[in-house]
Parts: sequence; structure tokens; C-alpha cells
Amino acid sequence: MDIKNVGKGWGRWATVCGLILGGFCLAGCRTHSSRQQAPESPAGVASATPASPASTATGPVSTNSSDLEPEVLRIGDSLTVTFTDTPTPIPPFQQKIKGDGTITLALNQPFKADGKTVGDLEKEIRAFYVPDYYKYLTVTVAPDVSTRWYYVDGEVKSPARQIYYNRITVSKAIASAGGFTDFANRKKVRLTRVDGRTQIVNCVKALTKPSLDLEVYPGDKIYVPRKAW
Repeated sequence: MDIKNVGKGWGRWATVCGLILGGFCLAGCRTHSSRQQAPESPAGVASATPASPASTATGPVSTNSSDLEPEVLRIGDSLTVTFTDTPTPIPPFQQKIKGDGTITLALNQPFKADGKTVGDLEKEIRAFYVPDYYKYLTVTVAPDVSTRWYYVDGEVKSPARQIYYNRITVSKAIASAGGFTDFANRKKVRLTRVDGRTQIVNCVKALTKPSLDLEVYPGDKIYVPRKAW
């Protein structure tokens, strides 16, 4: 055996093994480095890591109940007032709020109802009768919402009965009926209350002086006359 050839063979194998071992070491170093340092996100690109629920939760929408105006009773509203928990039964009182804003109950006692909520009126009625007249008393005030209408007639584009939803003035009531026609006399609009009283509204002046734009109550009738040519 040629000793020189054997030496050359071992030399080649040692070189190959050295290269393979060096490659493994280099790969291991790169893997370790990648585990130690996470790659940075490019500028302007959001991280793919999901945010925690606490950071993404949307808070509840704040609502201020005091901004909501409670529905109040109006002149012309029909009410049923019931007294219960009394020693003897008392028939219900069925009344319409009069033009002066009052209703009359037991013992011929008047109560101001216009402009009050149902709850406030119930408390006021009970406070009057208890304990002077009754030891126990439950008062229930039930408005008849089916009677909440007003009427617009004459020179308007859509004369009809309108549902009374909330506070409204003469000019807005006319707008709810489509507005004036070209033949309307806007200076002499007639407003008839449920008690028969009649008031004249000048809707032209009311544009610049809102105090002239009278409030409309359930059961009121608005009539717009024709111009006198």
C-alpha cells in the first residue's frame, strides 16, 4: 500500500467532515440568534400580534336620561282617574282637561293637570286625600292616547286630522299639513280650543316673534281662511 496515497485520502475526508461540521455550527448559530431577537415590523405596518381584549373593548355609549323630556298632560287630554284601596269602592272619574288646565275629582276638588306628568299628578292627588280623608289610597291616572289629535283645515295643502305627538305650535301644525296654499291668508289663522274659545294667529308676524305662535293642544282646530282679493 502506498503510504502517500493513504495520507492524501485521509486528508480529503478530513476536509469534507470539517466543511459539514462548520455548516451545522453556522446553522445552529443563526437559529439561536433568530430565537433571541424577533423581527421588527416594517415602518407603517401594524403588528400582526392581536391586541388584548382590554385594549380593544369599546366602552358603553353614554346616554343622559335628563336630556329626554318626559311626556306631560295637555289641555284637551281625556283622563280616567281611578281610586283604589279605599273602604268603599269609588267610581272612576272620566274627564277631559279643561281650558284652565284643571280636572275636578272627589269632594269637588280641582287639580291642575296641564303641564304635569302622569306620575306627578298621581302624587299630588294622593297627597290631598291621604291622610285627611282616606287612610289608604292608590291613585291611577290613565290618559286616553286615542283622543290625542288636532285638526288643520282650510287653505293648507293636506287638510286632515293630525296625531298629537308632543308640544307643537300653530305654524308647525300647519307645516304638518303640508303648509299654506298660495291662496292662504296667513295673517288671520283661526285657532279654536276644545272649550270653544277662538284666537287669531298672525303667522307672518310669528316668524319674527315666536311668542305669537300659540301652542296647540289635543282637540284644537286650526282653520286657515282664503285671502280676500
